[in-house]
Amino acid sequence: MATRSRERTLGALAILTVLFASVIGLWAVQRRLIYFPDQRAPSLAVMGPEWEEVAYETTDDLTLRAWYRAPDNDGPVVVVFSGNAGNRADRASLGSGLAAAGLGVLLTDYRGYGGNPGHPTEDGLARDARAAVAFVREWAPRSPLVYLGESLGAAVSVELASSDPPAVLVLRSPFTSLADVGRVHYPWLPVGALLKDQYPSSERIGSVRVPTLVVAGDADSIVPISQSREIFAAAPGPKQLVVISGADHNDGILLSGSEVLNEISDFVARAIATWRRE
Repeated sequence: MATRSRERTLGALAILTVLFASVIGLWAVQRRLIYFPDQRAPSLAVMGPEWEEVAYETTDDLTLRAWYRAPDNDGPVVVVFSGNAGNRADRASLGSGLAAAGLGVLLTDYRGYGGNPGHPTEDGLARDARAAVAFVREWAPRSPLVYLGESLGAAVSVELASSDPPAVLVLRSPFTSLADVGRVHYPWLPVGALLKDQYPSSERIGSVRVPTLVVAGDADSIVPISQSREIFAAAPGPKQLVVISGADHNDGILLSGSEVLNEISDFVARAIATWRRE
């Protein structure tokens, strides 16, 4: 009996040791599980002739490259903060669609993405976003700003808007926090305690009082639509929720489909008209 008890104890300790080692290993490599940059520098040839490649500096001395299309007649400029994968070339159709509506557009890439130096972190992406907005304010000083954030970029946009409000905020597939998303996909892990990067959008959105458009797919398998609805409910300013039926997280209809582009351009036009009257 004593031998069996000792074997059970040793077995339990072995399991705990393996679990502990797994958790430590995941903690060490967690950012590789969050950020999936395409580090190749994309070619501007995928855009039209009115686009140009630009560069700006972050406060920690990184030079980031992006693609810019000037607005028509001092119209709004949409600063696009992308999700956690790919690079700006993957947003070419989104940028072209926004430009076709007469909007200025800055397609950004974070540090570590699209040929840019550095490695992505929550603090780093916040610095990158501020540098992008500073660039637009310098190049188009009379244009109202629109922050458009996709998924992870929605969290970046909310953080920026909480301290530096735009004229309009557009959030595509926003999540409540990175920990909340992690719990959906890794329910057996103590995600909240492990994460270095938190992106607590549900805590921040309450201070963002600008007109806010939330776009989400009701078949999203990455960010549950319930989280996007929670962000929408917590937004205190004028707001609109657009749900794309049958759309998963990375479906083209949700990324740059005609319905999404029309809803964005219409919402921005109405919000800017009100903003100019005030």
